[in-house]
Amino acid sequence: MIKKICMTVFALFLLLPSWSQAGSFGKDDPSGVPGQWYVGTTPSYVAPSKHPLLFVHGLNSSSNTWWNENNMYDTAYQNGYETAFIDLYPTKNMWDNGALLAQKIRDIHNYYGEKVVVVAHSKGGIDTQSALVHYGAFPYVARVITLSTPHYGSQLADLAYSSWAGWLTGILGSKNDATYSLQTGYMSYFRSETDHHQNVNRNPVYTFGGTTWGSFGSSLYWGGLYLSAYNSNDGAVTVNSSRLPYGTELRVGDWNHSTIKEGSSTFNLFENYLNEATNTSGFNSHSVVESKEADNAASFIRGGEYSGKKQEVVLVEQGAQSVTFDWISNSPSSQLILKDPGQKADSIFKVEKDESEYFNGAYHHTVTVKDPAPGEWKVEASSSSAEKYLLHVSFESAMNDAMRIHLAQNGISLKTNSSNLKFKQNMTIEYYKDGKLKKSKVKTKNDSLKLPKLGEGVYNVTVDIEGSKDKNAFKRSFIKSVYIDDSGKVYGQ
Repeated sequence: MIKKICMTVFALFLLLPSWSQAGSFGKDDPSGVPGQWYVGTTPSYVAPSKHPLLFVHGLNSSSNTWWNENNMYDTAYQNGYETAFIDLYPTKNMWDNGALLAQKIRDIHNYYGEKVVVVAHSKGGIDTQSALVHYGAFPYVARVITLSTPHYGSQLADLAYSSWAGWLTGILGSKNDATYSLQTGYMSYFRSETDHHQNVNRNPVYTFGGTTWGSFGSSLYWGGLYLSAYNSNDGAVTVNSSRLPYGTELRVGDWNHSTIKEGSSTFNLFENYLNEATNTSGFNSHSVVESKEADNAASFIRGGEYSGKKQEVVLVEQGAQSVTFDWISNSPSSQLILKDPGQKADSIFKVEKDESEYFNGAYHHTVTVKDPAPGEWKVEASSSSAEKYLLHVSFESAMNDAMRIHLAQNGISLKTNSSNLKFKQNMTIEYYKDGKLKKSKVKTKNDSLKLPKLGEGVYNVTVDIEGSKDKNAFKRSFIKSVYIDDSGKVYGQ
């Protein structure tokens, strides 16, 4: 199919020189050129009722995500649809990509002579909504299908910008304008700018969400484990975030963040929404009202940089059903030993390379312990060279529901469900403005959870907890992002 596409585009160069921005693509152009768009092979018969399809990729991706190890393009072709694909900036925010995409949507509309249906994966759905609502591309689009789009951001983006993870994501290149804009605090601000805009209901939006993670030790499995504190997810985006209150949810299914964009997974479920005469009221769909995330106490997080040897101590409480240790580093050769409270040592970590959107290029060293002995567990690492790392410990325990974190007026609020719970807290803030780190590791006075007045920008907040319930000791970490505008208004979830 790729050869056919290349031949089609070559013909366009010869016959339609005014459309020269539509270039050839395939294995020689794996990363894509931002702003370049491509025309798929025209099926032998195209029904007049079928809209052309424009496929939009997500974060740290490119147009070839729709045909490399993916049958979405081939499925659309076999079903008689004209197709177009575009490359956006893989690491820029929804404003830059929205402006670029709006220009190209107009060109693609003019090429086909009719409106297109946009099928967007992940952040591509946010870029698309930005193009339609804020940059005026709505007249050229019939409707939008979003596949696991984080309409309310991703807590993995919050983690990537946190004080514990910044060492690692900085060297991985994960701290970029795109990830910055997907922090839940910033996305709350984007929703406030978008959801009441006069153009927001010009194009119907249909959403899909996933509930399955990858295999044990994989990046999507780890992402799913981290996000499980915030409800069902596909390893990168929670189901709640994939929804829009004024959109129509077509399906939540057992897809992960990668398989949800495959043609064999979802195409047949949204095909009825691709035609010009579609009567959407006749299909099995329903509107979904936004629901809040859980924000429960399921994680303990540490991170930083070391050379030689490093030890992290993890406190496991009595009654925990399981605990998963995930040492994430920029090196696959980390030598790790896990010691239980009785000092029994074992090297039982499974190593997998991260291929996700937020920690791409890192290495996960993962192990799960069932019915762990209570007390101090130790992760001991050694490396012959300097290493950046992030330790994420996930608990399956009744203690997870003992405490929750919420955004309060001018600060963060911790709520407990037990009078027997005693704890002390420590809050650290990474303050960013326009994507640039302005102040790092800001501490509040007297362990206060009130946000300092640093100005407009994103406040990435880490709250570390050490406490006990009925004399049962525990430690946990909460990470949350908040956006404060130039008038002092607070945005967050």
